[in-house]
Amino acid sequence: MNRKAVQTYDVIIIGAGPAGIFTALELADKGLRILIVEKGQDIAERLATAHNPGARKEDKMRNVVSGWGGAGAFSDGKLTLTTEYGGNLDEYMSKRELMDKIQYVDRVYCRFGGQDRKVYGEENEAAIRQLQRQATAAELRLIPARIRHLGTDVNAEILTAMRAYLEGKADIAANTAVEHIVVKEGTAAGVMIGDQWYAAPYVVAAPGREGSEWFVGEAEKLGLKFTSNAVDIGVRVEMPAEVLEPITDIVYESKLIYFSKFFDDRVRTFCMNPYGFVVEENNDGLLTVNGHSYAHKKSENTNFAILVSKKFTEPFHEPIKYGKFIADLANILGGGVMVQRLGDLLDGRRSTVERIQRGLVRPTLTKAVPGDLSLVLPYRHLQDIKEMLEALDKVAPGANSRHTLLYGAEVKFYSSRLALSPQLETAIPNFFAIGDGAGITRGLVQASVAGVTVGQEILKRAQHA
Repeated sequence: MNRKAVQTYDVIIIGAGPAGIFTALELADKGLRILIVEKGQDIAERLATAHNPGARKEDKMRNVVSGWGGAGAFSDGKLTLTTEYGGNLDEYMSKRELMDKIQYVDRVYCRFGGQDRKVYGEENEAAIRQLQRQATAAELRLIPARIRHLGTDVNAEILTAMRAYLEGKADIAANTAVEHIVVKEGTAAGVMIGDQWYAAPYVVAAPGREGSEWFVGEAEKLGLKFTSNAVDIGVRVEMPAEVLEPITDIVYESKLIYFSKFFDDRVRTFCMNPYGFVVEENNDGLLTVNGHSYAHKKSENTNFAILVSKKFTEPFHEPIKYGKFIADLANILGGGVMVQRLGDLLDGRRSTVERIQRGLVRPTLTKAVPGDLSLVLPYRHLQDIKEMLEALDKVAPGANSRHTLLYGAEVKFYSSRLALSPQLETAIPNFFAIGDGAGITRGLVQASVAGVTVGQEILKRAQHA
């Protein structure tokens, strides 16, 4: 490239999700010129769109997973303060170092407004042990964790405070997409925005899941190597909150793992939301299902996902495409998210509006279309999900009720994993890749830890340059 840069920075961060934000927080006020490029809306505009019933449908759909705060901005806001799940950073650093950084990240969230939010799992050690024994008897593995629950509403307040703190300390370009990553003479050199080159000796790619396909394409052009991650496909389950209170009152979110008897697949619970709400989520035009819970608003139900993990072997290497096919099939048949009573699924019939209304569980996602999930999910996945609910019923009687609601499809599109150093640096010097878009993290905390790790590494190198 012979053209001249229109502007030069010390660090350019692609993506303003938790990974990108925490990178910037580490570097702010250190004498470095920082540019954050986010293809979605800034936080104030994003919240205005979310709360505006008259906003265009296209803007609302795009707003769910893009913008300041990333896909996690409208998530449940759970900080999982454990090294046991939430990503794979323990493959790049020791568990002790990871735990130290998790605690550091938690303190940062508290500094920006999370200090009064309750941490679950700190007490009732005897109750947790008893719960683990019950789970083991049901052939489930319960992984307890300390969890600070921010709530979707408080999470948005924290993201707003972080944005305000970075004002004047970094240039923030919202509603702006990076076209290409620039490498010159074998090292990071900046980004292309439109046809203009913005130069920087350090580039941090933190595009999140929404930008993962773009990022994979860019990395492949640069000759970087990937390995495929598993794809998680399943349903969002909703039932009366009191059914799961024996679990949620003790650990708030239970991470339960089960290996199915028939297929020996790994099945797990994910993102449990006591007194929460099932929500529709837009993934680049595909409508999938998710769940939220709030600090100041509650329903009568608890929802969580049951996900079946599948890692494909040769010759197939496109798990994201497979997951999108399943989600697309649900969209074709139901026009969006589909809901079915467990009893109807077991009886081999579709749910109808009348049957849903007769049920004991009032759906919190009222726009979900009653249908038949057996026409969407593969037999293998359905069998695994049924077995998981039977096992869970032994720990929380009533979970396997015929009135339990199943929403589909829930699909977690984990990016292909890029080969990275312990500093989360690619094979190209000074080009770092972090967050869910790099395929190494799967939640707010570890994405934030990745940002801290890269921010500290860049600062160390810049100070010795």
